[in-house]
Amino acid sequence: MRIKRIFKIKFSFLIICGLLFSFTGKAQDSNFGNWVIYLGNKQFNPKWNWHHEVQYRNYDAIGDLEQLLLRTGVGYNLGENNHNLLMGYGFIASENYVGDGDDKVSVNEHRIYQQFITSQKMGRSKLTHRYRFEQRFVESDFRMRFRYFLSINIPFKVDEEEPGPWYLSAYNEIFLNTESSIFDRNRLYGGLGYRLNRTVRFELGYMNQFFERSSRDQLNVITFVNF
Repeated sequence: MRIKRIFKIKFSFLIICGLLFSFTGKAQDSNFGNWVIYLGNKQFNPKWNWHHEVQYRNYDAIGDLEQLLLRTGVGYNLGENNHNLLMGYGFIASENYVGDGDDKVSVNEHRIYQQFITSQKMGRSKLTHRYRFEQRFVESDFRMRFRYFLSINIPFKVDEEEPGPWYLSAYNEIFLNTESSIFDRNRLYGGLGYRLNRTVRFELGYMNQFFERSSRDQLNVITFVNF
């Protein structure tokens, strides 16, 4: 019965992803870009951890900067390590195009955020929920936003006690504003991962980010370091 339940959960997740892919295909405009991402986590002790990340985002393959994101935070584990509360700060420097021309304008954002992460095992797969609330200081404007992130990691090798180095990764994240125009954006991602050791793993994947009337496609190159 437990195996059937796990299969049903995975099947439902894949159906949801398929529906989201169908929806994104109806967006009006689509452009391909590239994100290079480093995600680090330092575990000080069983309770406290330090999260830090750098994201270098390009409008195209490389050389046309869209955004540089620097984010950090201190977290606290509730009970087991699969429930984590974290508070942090982010600095985001954006280069936004003006209209349809080649001119850009620089926009700086300071961001405070609070989040709760909980994860669970489904067989050898891992399901993660992340709830994040952001207070955003964008130049002279103040905004707030809520984000919900759902991901699953599925290792290829499942017939031994230890999962193999290769795995599949997928997630969906929705962004909601607290004011008018509630829907902000949605990100849908699928990728292939390789676990080098207990500390380092890599992922290469495709992400579609869609707004109300447009969408963006990104190739994501991600490095995870847990130490």
